[in-house]
Amino acid sequence: MTLEELVGCNITEKKMETVNQALEELLVAAQQQDCLTVGVYESAKLMNVDPDSVVLCVLATDEDVIPLQIHFTLIQAFCCDNDINILRVSGMRRLAQVLGEPSTADSNGNEPNDLHCILVTNTQCQSLKCQALQDVSNYCEESRCKNQWVPYLSLQER
Repeated sequence: MTLEELVGCNITEKKMETVNQALEELLVAAQQQDCLTVGVYESAKLMNVDPDSVVLCVLATDEDVIPLQIHFTLIQAFCCDNDINILRVSGMRRLAQVLGEPSTADSNGNEPNDLHCILVTNTQCQSLKCQALQDVSNYCEESRCKNQWVPYLSLQER
């Protein structure tokens, strides 16, 4: 491995860590400000009614499930048509931790929330302006410039 490759790898790793951390901070901030929509069905309803309020769509899965991939394809197309930033992430357990959600059914048999699609909204009265949103948006824009329309992140357990 050359010095350029080694330095390039370190820069890429640091950038990914920064974007991962920014995404986690953004999701927590959005949740605290009630600017988060969780679930494929709930997200589809919101995007149909008010797509202009959506600033980020997070599509999460740890495995390839065909029906889920079909939903993701439709959501991605809608997001691209409406200039909504999209991120694909893996690490459902970490995502559940960040949002304070159980990752499995509880003792009462209640199923956990569907975290496969999460929307961050930015309503007119509650402006969600933070560095984390800017960092994630910049990452999405940089990825689009490289013809990677749906960038991918792997959330790491901590």
